[in-house]
Amino acid sequence: MYIIKVKGKAKIPDYIQIRDENFVLVAYFRADRPLKNIEKFGLEGKETELENLIQELPFGKLKKLDL
Repeated sequence: MYIIKVKGKAKIPDYIQIRDENFVLVAYFRADRPLKNIEKFGLEGKETELENLIQELPFGKLKKLDL
């Protein structure tokens, strides 16, 4: 899977996209909100690691998600 942070503009907040190997959108959520239903994506138990990755991730850079 891949992860990308999208910069919001004006009243639109920053978002996180998680995409699969074929770059199909799997998850889309606000960067400033706690992660919900993370078990649907096979990332349960890795919430802290994912939050740290989101904080460090630069905007607009696609990164392979290896947690």
